[in-house]
Amino acid sequence: MTSLEWKNKGEFYTINNQQVFVIDEGNADETLVILHGYPTSSFDYYKALPFLSKKYRVIIHDHLGFGFSDKPLNYSYSLIEQADIALLLWKKLGLNEVTILAHDYGTSIATEIIARNNMNLLPFSIKELILCNGSMHIELAKLRTIQKLLKNKITGKWVAKLANQTVFNRNIRKIYADSSKVSQEELNAMWFQLNYNNGRNVIHLLSNYINERYFFWHRWIGGLTQTPIPTKIVWATHDPIAVRAIGEQLHKEIPNNELRWLENTGHFPMLENPEEWSNLVLS
Repeated sequence: MTSLEWKNKGEFYTINNQQVFVIDEGNADETLVILHGYPTSSFDYYKALPFLSKKYRVIIHDHLGFGFSDKPLNYSYSLIEQADIALLLWKKLGLNEVTILAHDYGTSIATEIIARNNMNLLPFSIKELILCNGSMHIELAKLRTIQKLLKNKITGKWVAKLANQTVFNRNIRKIYADSSKVSQEELNAMWFQLNYNNGRNVIHLLSNYINERYFFWHRWIGGLTQTPIPTKIVWATHDPIAVRAIGEQLHKEIPNNELRWLENTGHFPMLENPEEWSNLVLS
C-alpha cells in the first residue's frame, strides 16, 4: 500500500488547534484504539487492520509530529501531551469503553493514560490493555546508536538533518528478525510520512520520549503495577531494542496479565508477521 492510499482511507480531526490524522474502520460494537510507535505512524497497521477490524471498530491516529498529523515547531512533544491529544480525540469520537493497544513509543502514552485511570481521571472505561514491544522499562532496553544521538539535545538536530533514506532503510531492516519481510514500498511509505510536513525538523524533539521514560518511570511503571485492568502482553521474541527481558518483567509486575510470545519476529510484529500477531492480539 502506498502513502497516498493510506491517507485516502483516513480523515482529519482538529484537536487543540492541530490537525490529527485518524483511521476509523470496522463496525463492531467493541472499540480498539491503537497508539503507534516511533518514528513511524498508523501505517504500521495496514496489514493487520483487516484482521483486527473483524472483531473491533479500530481507531488509529498519527500522534502529533508523526505521519500525516501536524508537526508544529513550537511544541514540546511530551508524552504527557500526546496522551492529552489521544484522550481529546477519543472524547470527540464519543467513545465510552475502549480496549487500548500500544506498541513502542505508544506504550508510554498508554502508561500515562493508565496512571490517570488509576486516579479516576478518565471520562470512559478501559476494558483491556494490550502491550506490544515497547521499552517502558527503559533500563532494560538496548537502544540503537541513532536513538542515543537523536535524544541528545546537542547532536539530535544535526543527526536528523544528515539522515537520509539509505540510513533510515538500514536501521529499519536491522530491527526485523527477517529483513526480507520489509518491502521497498513499505520503506518508501515510512520515509515519505516521516518527512511529510517537514517532519525531519521535529524528529529530534520527538526523541526526547526516551528521556521522559526515565523521568516519569515511577509514575508510569507504578501505574502498571497498580492497574486492575486485564492486560495482555504480546511480545516478539527477536526485538533487538524492546528485548525479551522487558516482556518478562512486565509479566512479573502487572497484577492481572497474560504473556504471549511471537517467535522469530522483530520490532514491528504487525508488519513482519501480521496474521500471527493479530491472532495473538484477538485470541
